[in-house]
Amino acid sequence: MTPDDINDFWIHEVGPKGWYNSTPALDERIRNLFMSAWEDAETLTAEWADNPRGALAALILTDQFPRNMFRNDPRAYSTDPLARRIATAAVDAGFDQQIDPPARQFFYLPFEHSEDLADQDRAVALFTERMPGENLTHAQLHRDTIARFGRFPWRNKDLGRTPSPEEDRLMAAGGYGALVSGKARLDAL
Repeated sequence: MTPDDINDFWIHEVGPKGWYNSTPALDERIRNLFMSAWEDAETLTAEWADNPRGALAALILTDQFPRNMFRNDPRAYSTDPLARRIATAAVDAGFDQQIDPPARQFFYLPFEHSEDLADQDRAVALFTERMPGENLTHAQLHRDTIARFGRFPWRNKDLGRTPSPEEDRLMAAGGYGALVSGKARLDAL
């Protein structure tokens, strides 16, 4: 397994249209192709993350692929701390600036996926400064959700957490999709 195997598959083969419109078939394919690499992520990413394309592959492996491989399972978030460490080092080294959009977003998504408000603020700042556009709207919604609840309500079931009444109302309204469409507002919960 090489960084190019991951980057070619995710960036070129799956591409932007497939990144956020996954199917069970794609999830299964990712498991079949990349599970062993994910299981060895700590070692592989240490080898790969010292250059822009290697860091990009490391971030896809630790932040994106688990969300496909382990839907509705706590393992979907288990390599998030590793992804944030990789993203922090990569952004600090300027590797993100050497990757063209839309792939550049994968350097910022580990911060957007965090349930820590400081990470959320960093995601918004990075998207604002380095990749404004539709992703910035999503980063702001994620940050506002963490500011409001301290966590993502849509993860509660997967992580075995008891939701608050406000979180229940958001999920009943349609969860994150309702926030994106404007059918729900955080300040109205």
